[in-house]
Amino acid sequence: MGLYEIQIFDSALQVFAHYGYRQTTMEQVSGKLGMTKSSLYFYCSGKEDLYNQAVAHALLQWQAHVRQAVEAQADVVQKLVTLAITSNQYLAENDDLRTIIINDPQIQSITPAEDRYPNIGAASYGMLKQLLEQGMAEGKFKPVDIDHAAGFLYSIHCMFVVKTYVKAEGQSAQDIYRSGIELILQGLLRK
Repeated sequence: MGLYEIQIFDSALQVFAHYGYRQTTMEQVSGKLGMTKSSLYFYCSGKEDLYNQAVAHALLQWQAHVRQAVEAQADVVQKLVTLAITSNQYLAENDDLRTIIINDPQIQSITPAEDRYPNIGAASYGMLKQLLEQGMAEGKFKPVDIDHAAGFLYSIHCMFVVKTYVKAEGQSAQDIYRSGIELILQGLLRK
């Protein structure tokens, strides 16, 4: 993806976040970019396509941010904690994506069958599986069914994104989430 496409998707996300999907027009997005509406159609087939591409781009940025934070850790336990906290905290710092998810909570799907961005969800799920495999290989995590455990942890993450941001439970939900991480770790760690 080129720099210009990144600028288009970032700008489109800002406009969708500000006006909402229904109220956003292609003219508003093209105007923000200083381009003609017809030029915008070189990058998308219409408003729905632009929305989906902008959201996918934002989700990939979220995922890259989390991956970078995880890779900065040496210990697999700290990697798992970092993944959980960073992935939830990211939305507190990204107003546009948070607003989009608040207005379109189906973006944060708990089940793969409902996921509108299945490749992105599968990659996030894959990060969890990889950490569980590493933790088991290093003898730090109890042997578990990796697919089931990753599915469970991914579902918890999605649920708490909705609870924290969509349902607006804020800090209370964050505190519960962090306590839940500790509880899960105590069940995973070998004594």
